[in-house]
Amino acid sequence: MNKLTFKKIIVAHVIATMSFMAMSQSTSTITSKSSNGRYNVERISEEKPYFDPKELTSSYVSWGVNPNNPSSINLLDAWKKFKKKRDIVVAVVDTGIDREHPFLENNIFVENGQVDPSNFGVDFSKDKKSKGMPTDNHGHGTHVSGIIKSIYPDVKILALKYYNPNASGLDNLNSTVEALRYAVDHNVDVINYSGGGPEAATEELRVLKEAERKGILVVAAAGNEESNIDDKKKAYFPASYGLKNIITVTAHDEDLKILNSSNYGHNSVDIFAPGYRIKSSLQNGRTGYLTGTSQATAFVTGVAALIKAEFPQLSTEKIKEIIKSSAKREITMEGKCATGGRIDASSALSLAAKIAGEPSALRQLANTNDQQKTGTIIYRIAN
Repeated sequence: MNKLTFKKIIVAHVIATMSFMAMSQSTSTITSKSSNGRYNVERISEEKPYFDPKELTSSYVSWGVNPNNPSSINLLDAWKKFKKKRDIVVAVVDTGIDREHPFLENNIFVENGQVDPSNFGVDFSKDKKSKGMPTDNHGHGTHVSGIIKSIYPDVKILALKYYNPNASGLDNLNSTVEALRYAVDHNVDVINYSGGGPEAATEELRVLKEAERKGILVVAAAGNEESNIDDKKKAYFPASYGLKNIITVTAHDEDLKILNSSNYGHNSVDIFAPGYRIKSSLQNGRTGYLTGTSQATAFVTGVAALIKAEFPQLSTEKIKEIIKSSAKREITMEGKCATGGRIDASSALSLAAKIAGEPSALRQLANTNDQQKTGTIIYRIAN
């Protein structure tokens, strides 16, 4: 090989490398005019979002994630910060899921075997036909799951069906407890429970305390009875149990006002999230709009899953603290929840990064002090 050919190969390699780098890195330009009248062009590299921004305006999602809506959860900026470290399983305790929905079919998770028409979650509802087929005939569970996926596209959804519209309230409660117990026994990362009722239940509380002990985060709806659930006579469970691992969520509209139907409470409710006319997936492959604290709960679950996927070392209590401390305060929300604000995905990711990166307390030798003393060594004698 002659020198000219060798030089051509080197030049070609350099050009190819530069082209690859140019494709791998997004850039923007800033043009400024100097004192001599000439224009200077500076190129500033920008980090690409982890997920495709087009997903934030797709036909399956709502104003709650749309980056052009000032009342959204500021998700695009969060995606720019996000770096996935591990998979996250969210148990959705609800009305089931549409297994074949094009928006959700790749996110469905099962504990045993492969996802197929006879195995796509667990059905605990009264008079179920098949335990491995939590078919959603209502739409609520599919809608909630779609919201969670719109925030964290890589989420793994474990559909746990408890609801049968023809069953009694007690039967549905018993089914709920079974579903929660399954989620806790299988150590899911987050439980989304967009439901509840006005009465506490001993077995439900026992299971949720076990979730607290195991460090499983539970995101619960505040309810839709137009009530201040700080009043014990108007409490809503499981939101009102007051456990350290439960985040209680109420709903706001695009004007950042609480929904007329939403429960609230300065002490009992943690945070606001979008909940009015939220577009998401529905059963039979459809999309549609639903309103309520159920939808708001799913937004917070999605952000919690995003945080846990990047910072799996953070405890449940830390994640709850991060979500609350990073809330965007609004005058319209003062006194209605503990934070007086709404979920902000970008601020939550930034705060999580800061807390996860904080150094531990300074370690030093146990006998370090101002006065040097001679230590006595005591040997252990084997019996």
